[in-house]
Amino acid sequence: MKRISNEINQLLQRGVDAHISLGVTGLSRAGKTAFITSVTNQLLYSSTHKAMPLLTAQSQGRLLGARQVTQSNILTPTFGYNAAIDSLSLEPPVWPKPTTDVGAIKLALRYTPKKRTKKLMGSTATLYVDIVDYPGEWLLDLPLLELSYEQWSDSQYQRLDDTKQALANDWIHGVANFEPERPCDDQVFNELANTFRDYLHQCKDHGYHYVQPGRFVLPGEYAGAPILDFFPLPKSAFSNKTVKKSARYVLEQRFEEYKKEIVKPFFKHYFAQFNRQIVLVDLLGSLNQGKHAFEDMQFALEQIIKSFKFGKHSLINRLFSPKTDKLLFATTKIDHVTPEQQKNVDKLLQTLIAPVWQYASFEHVELKTMSVSSIQATEYGLVTDSNGKSPALRGQDMAYNAVTVYPGEVPDNLPHADYWAKTGFEFSPFAPKQYSKLEPLGHIRIDAALEYLLGDKLW
Repeated sequence: MKRISNEINQLLQRGVDAHISLGVTGLSRAGKTAFITSVTNQLLYSSTHKAMPLLTAQSQGRLLGARQVTQSNILTPTFGYNAAIDSLSLEPPVWPKPTTDVGAIKLALRYTPKKRTKKLMGSTATLYVDIVDYPGEWLLDLPLLELSYEQWSDSQYQRLDDTKQALANDWIHGVANFEPERPCDDQVFNELANTFRDYLHQCKDHGYHYVQPGRFVLPGEYAGAPILDFFPLPKSAFSNKTVKKSARYVLEQRFEEYKKEIVKPFFKHYFAQFNRQIVLVDLLGSLNQGKHAFEDMQFALEQIIKSFKFGKHSLINRLFSPKTDKLLFATTKIDHVTPEQQKNVDKLLQTLIAPVWQYASFEHVELKTMSVSSIQATEYGLVTDSNGKSPALRGQDMAYNAVTVYPGEVPDNLPHADYWAKTGFEFSPFAPKQYSKLEPLGHIRIDAALEYLLGDKLW
């Protein structure tokens, strides 16, 4: 009886726009942990501080407050908000540890409604927001569902540029001496799987974003499981038909099991449930790491964008029937560039995600881009030199030394060869400011992001 009552209550909540499931993703170092920490923090302080003027419900005085409640999916680990706040409150403060698995937090937002239908149900209303954090690397696994093991192997070899070729040396040499038609030798098999996994980790360390399969670098609950022990083979290995119980047969079976047991369930249990999504992009970090990192980030973003093609015949629609009606792409760490460069950052992001815009518009899915700083670490200022006054950033470097820097110019379009030749941008990481729990975290445009993602539900 209680279960039926809960189900009826959930249906009533949905009927009056009382629930949002927000998916938060982004490739490594994009700042998912900082974003969710800041969003949670701003909302929890909304009853005592007016730090979100761009959130209409607060600027109109209708947002009454928020609190954390038990999340909808109790099997998902709870996002570590308190641990993140504690790390920012240390002396000296430390950035929160990045998440490597799915995490969730649920907030109840109490507000005064303006819609007549909601007013009929009471003078106040509650919006429940489930925020689910998941690695963007897992999103990159969706295209695997349309690939055979041979096609995936070929794609891995096609992506080997000069830098990757050097990183892949152990794996490539190991596979060259591997006999895939012979019976599977577990020791050799596992050694090659480890060398391929090491190669993917090195790719991440060198700034590459398109790392596939995603669970090989962020395994989550599957760490150490044999289902993650497979690797690609060169074209020459596919000249003959697969021999049953051969090493190649085992590789093909592992690949298919990975898709069936890991990729599909993740999208069914999480991705398909989101009605709002935000994809965080570390645009500045990729620019800083150079041409190879930026172009690989661009390619990874294109693959992620394919996951959000909402047409009736798209792969994700056929398999998972997603409910997403709003999608936000946001560049993070905008406090790491001077104000006059922020327009260029916005234009560059718009160029990068242009391929998805037409699909989203056609399918009546709202799409927006913006730049944000979840936890502001710098202040803007001016420095005087022989050429006069120039914009600069003030903050603390990661050794907690006070610094004043000018990072350089951000291109407003896809960078050409001359941009990389002059290396005109130097993105310097900053330490967080000391946080006092008496007030909300400093931010840039987190309120604008919230207005877009949930503002329409607070009327």
